[in-house]
Amino acid sequence: MTGPKVLLLDIETAPNRVYTWGLFKQNVSISQIEEPGYTLCWAAKWLGSKRVMWEGISHHDNFIQTIWDLLDEADIVIHYNGSKFDIPVLNKEFILANLGPPSPYFEVDLYKTCRSRFRFASNKLDYVSQALGLGGKVQHKGMALWEGCMRDNEADWKIMRKYNKQDVVLLEPLYERLLPWIQPHPNVNLYDESSTLRCSTCGSNNVQKRGTVPTLTQVYPRLHCQDCGKWFRGKGTVLSAVKRENTIVGLK
Repeated sequence: MTGPKVLLLDIETAPNRVYTWGLFKQNVSISQIEEPGYTLCWAAKWLGSKRVMWEGISHHDNFIQTIWDLLDEADIVIHYNGSKFDIPVLNKEFILANLGPPSPYFEVDLYKTCRSRFRFASNKLDYVSQALGLGGKVQHKGMALWEGCMRDNEADWKIMRKYNKQDVVLLEPLYERLLPWIQPHPNVNLYDESSTLRCSTCGSNNVQKRGTVPTLTQVYPRLHCQDCGKWFRGKGTVLSAVKRENTIVGLK
């Protein structure tokens, strides 16, 4: 099967540097900004590949162009809270670098799935991953790690690289575990020209027909993927609601 190109992505950013007179409930104006935040580094990998790519601002001159190229190549991008953070931050970097938007891609935000479909004690990536037995994030010294990278301390960069890459490594098994729960998910069959019946989410042909799905006007076959566990609706209708009603009352 020819499937979509799926990219897993995570970024780390430097904080805004601002002047403030206090620590609690501060209203920081634009004039108090000494330096706005920026992207420190990113990590990414193609779904199914063992290679985790990484580039940082102090290690690659054109690291923003590289992640733009990857997004431009991707059909689906998987992230954790990336819809509100990673992608908007990268889009800001792109326009500042006089880059246009990369070619369109579908986003799958695993944070949205965790927040809307489950009630974990915490929706943080580290907590959810450990709760599901998938491993955890790399432990570090906190804000001092980001400060060290901003000062270009190589020892801190080494930890940051490991930390950033581990977040992407966690995304792949988490994505596979959440697959049957993700709504909406791009239909991967759109990238396959064959007529074989396949799961719309993972592309597996290990699919069983289990009952029907009625709508207001049609009745469709109900399908279940034996690999990822996704329930979905078949393409062809079983019968229309009008025909179904006539059948019930004995009409033809």
